[in-house]
Amino acid sequence: MSANSSEVKEGFSGLPPCQVGCPIHQEVREYLRYIAAGDFDRSIEVITRVNPLSSVCGTICAHHCEDECRRQNVDEPVSIRGLKRSAVEFGKLDLPVPEADENKKVAIIGSGPAGLIAAYDLARQGCKVTVFEREKDLGGAPRNFIPLYRLPDETIDWDIDHLKKIGVQFKAGVEFGKDMVLDDLKKEGYKAVLIAVGLTSSRGLPIPGADHEDVLLALSFLRASKRDNFRLDGREVIVIGGGNVAMDVARSAVRCGAAKVRLTCLESHEEMPAFSWEIEEAEEEGVEMHCSWGPNAVKVENGKITGLEIKECTSVFDDGGRFSPCFNEENVKVIPGDTVIFAIGQASDVESVKKAGIPVDDRGRLDFDPSTMKIPLEGVFACGEIVTGPTTAVKAMADGKIAAMAIENYLEGKPFLSTMVEEEEPLPELASEVAENVKKISRAEIPLLSPEERSSNFLPVEKGYTMAMAVWESRRCLGCAAGALRVVEKCADCLTCLRTCPYDVPVVGEEGGLLIRDHQCQACGLCLTVCPNLAIEFRAPYIAEAEEQLEPVVKKTLSSRNGSPAVVVLSCGLGAYALPEFNPSGVGVVKFPCISKIDTTYVLKAFELGADGVIVAGCAEDEKEDCPFQKTMYWAGQRIDRVKSIMKDVGLEEDRLALCSLSVEQVANFDQSISEIMAKMKELGKR
Repeated sequence: MSANSSEVKEGFSGLPPCQVGCPIHQEVREYLRYIAAGDFDRSIEVITRVNPLSSVCGTICAHHCEDECRRQNVDEPVSIRGLKRSAVEFGKLDLPVPEADENKKVAIIGSGPAGLIAAYDLARQGCKVTVFEREKDLGGAPRNFIPLYRLPDETIDWDIDHLKKIGVQFKAGVEFGKDMVLDDLKKEGYKAVLIAVGLTSSRGLPIPGADHEDVLLALSFLRASKRDNFRLDGREVIVIGGGNVAMDVARSAVRCGAAKVRLTCLESHEEMPAFSWEIEEAEEEGVEMHCSWGPNAVKVENGKITGLEIKECTSVFDDGGRFSPCFNEENVKVIPGDTVIFAIGQASDVESVKKAGIPVDDRGRLDFDPSTMKIPLEGVFACGEIVTGPTTAVKAMADGKIAAMAIENYLEGKPFLSTMVEEEEPLPELASEVAENVKKISRAEIPLLSPEERSSNFLPVEKGYTMAMAVWESRRCLGCAAGALRVVEKCADCLTCLRTCPYDVPVVGEEGGLLIRDHQCQACGLCLTVCPNLAIEFRAPYIAEAEEQLEPVVKKTLSSRNGSPAVVVLSCGLGAYALPEFNPSGVGVVKFPCISKIDTTYVLKAFELGADGVIVAGCAEDEKEDCPFQKTMYWAGQRIDRVKSIMKDVGLEEDRLALCSLSVEQVANFDQSISEIMAKMKELGKR
């Protein structure tokens, strides 16, 4: 390939775009790698380094990471959010308990996502943290307003229980401004207070008929349907709004027994702010959409609502992108219904905050400085939707993390500005010629209950992945920024890597020398194992971790062979090899992230350490459609032939080394699948 290709450079230091796109910068690539290897415990450990709400996020996160996934340049993004849920469901988490400092007491008002992540970060920094919540149930807006079919209570409980285990204290049913005020907290020795109360009030519109008793507001309806078994049996419901809360309202109304649910919004179907999957699932459940229409009046006859008069909305935003709806007053119609629910936005309840002694400006907002995360009272900070406005849970969490940093610096007597939090640059998009060479693998969609199964109840709609589905889906990750890095001092410009790479990542530079565009690398490892001068290293420690296991595995196998040959299996660690069904007996196993990364030196080292036999086990060719890498068995065969020639030169029988490619079923029955190979090695052991 010539140097005219796009992005011709090497040594790029950016992060995977998924990690940069995540508001709290989760190490997505790392936790997906552990899932791909079947190590769900390590995966959940990686997730909780920065995210104490892994269960909630694995269930309802807006997954901004997927919007940035470079896999979408090939086919579809990896199902990152669904895989996080799998890590929670199949992994075990044991968080270390930090020692709390009595002199670093922090009160957090509100137990929503922003407050909980701040509590987590501060507790891990040695602060003694107490979270106050005015509701009887912990969890803030997700607990009270997100329907059970999306977020079961046990999902929130899982996260909060782990926060309790690391020492975060909770006091529920305590309202700030009523049961306590700011001075009370200071008298109790709290050195800092964080206001993280979120948005708890719904907005309506002052249109005719809006004061009717059968006109409801979104959040009160969602709470009643979730906690009080509120019913709408036989009623015809009209939902006003086009956002995610409106979808929750409409879909909850279906489950509350409404005979018909109609939704009207200003935006066109394409402009609706709700997530596309929420709209699609609502329509599957029978919600009738009336897009590009605005409410004009609630129609009432004989004291009963008969419908909603709506007028055509010709545009929602002005040329500058500001909300400025325009209407065609001549085009008016009435949609029938007897119950109307406004779902057009939320607001903060600042009255309780004011009563607690927190200053509020003339517009009813906190006097807040986003650069310091402070309000103009000593030791008082704020974060989350009360200062940012409506946003996704994970973006509120990002704000909570910054607030925790501000408080920690305040307690340490250090200055802090939010601009001090550095933002990493993401890798560029995949070059078109690289993307064309990446194998297309269909995304595993998360299994759902059918519309018929889910529409009459609040059972969780998502079933989640099986363990096998999670392992296979995580293998679709491209391993961005994890692969090849050329050691310039060792490189002889032999171009072996250029001839080997299936993705056209290495190129010839303008001056004739080799360049490896490591930011385009797919981390398959083929160049690493063919470089004659060992001039290529891996950025990520995947291969080194496997190599470190080689010596202890061989030694353990030697010590327990009981008269049989000491046989070591160097296997792929992904796909079927990552599942519990792969459970060999009588051999030692070292798993590599694909056999494409097993170098001849590792095979020779196993013999040098005393192994009587080595089996290199990869995936059968008919499994390759699911494997992201290419030509793995071909190149493994080349390396095995090379090692056998060396063995012949030193007098070792070639049958002491074997290469096998196994199907999923054969991997699950590994002992039987390699029985012939083992029989040969046992015969050699008798000589």
